[in-house]
Amino acid sequence: MQHADPPVVYGESHIQPRGDYASANPDYTCEQNWQAYTPAEHDRYRRLLARQLQHVHGRACPEFVEALPHIAIDTGIPRFERVNEPLGKATGWQVVAVPGLIPEREFFTLLATRRFPVTRWLRNEDEFDYVVEPDLFHDLFGHVPMLFDPVFAGYMQAFGQGGLKAEGLHALELLSRLYWYTVEFGLVDTAEGLRIYGAGILSSVGEVDHCLTSPEPWRIVFDAQRAMRTRYKIDTYQETYFVIRSFDALFKATNVDFTPLYDTLRDLPSLAAGEHAPGDVQVPVASSA
Repeated sequence: MQHADPPVVYGESHIQPRGDYASANPDYTCEQNWQAYTPAEHDRYRRLLARQLQHVHGRACPEFVEALPHIAIDTGIPRFERVNEPLGKATGWQVVAVPGLIPEREFFTLLATRRFPVTRWLRNEDEFDYVVEPDLFHDLFGHVPMLFDPVFAGYMQAFGQGGLKAEGLHALELLSRLYWYTVEFGLVDTAEGLRIYGAGILSSVGEVDHCLTSPEPWRIVFDAQRAMRTRYKIDTYQETYFVIRSFDALFKATNVDFTPLYDTLRDLPSLAAGEHAPGDVQVPVASSA
């Protein structure tokens, strides 16, 4: 069946979302169709995995590293059902295949029911170093390990529930910014220093170093209102990173009714991706909690 509702991209970019939606179910899930992957695609996945494992060492948060053995197999593209067995036992989550980017309602509905959508197509060889849209490697390697952590798994389900409510309040763009600056590009301040938990960074060879060592980006203490005010770009390295103190603190700060905050934000101007603002608390690269 052909879906009429195209996915919405709120970030600043000129890309057009890709994906074959013709065979997707009404909720945009589909079969992984694992047998259709070519030997070249399995080899490309193995090479992506081997390279990224080297780069995240000493940079990813402990929760991510601890879960890697469940998805970091070197035989090629994993079958989703084999990932789901340990994931379900750990937190009750499951991964489901989707054609690509999907509309917000279906995306948040999946999260609210502890199902994480994983794109079934893999980037092309000429996109090996950088792909604008989330592909299979980004979704599976970047996102799924964090779902093995009970606190973060709870945060993601609550995010889905909040997204369904935000749709009725016409606040999805505000919530998309929060998702971007936490789930996709979040940093956490640990006893060992800044570490990465955002999937967009963890699946990117270049941004792993950029976010932690470059003097160019603005790294500030996380504040939900500040994050929701801040626009973002989806086809360049981030200019601002928000740093949380812990996943418990993130869950506590966001597990509230955002309705009053949405009302406040509608009266405030948005901030550019790299703009500094009064009240920002900068986090030094070498600092730890």
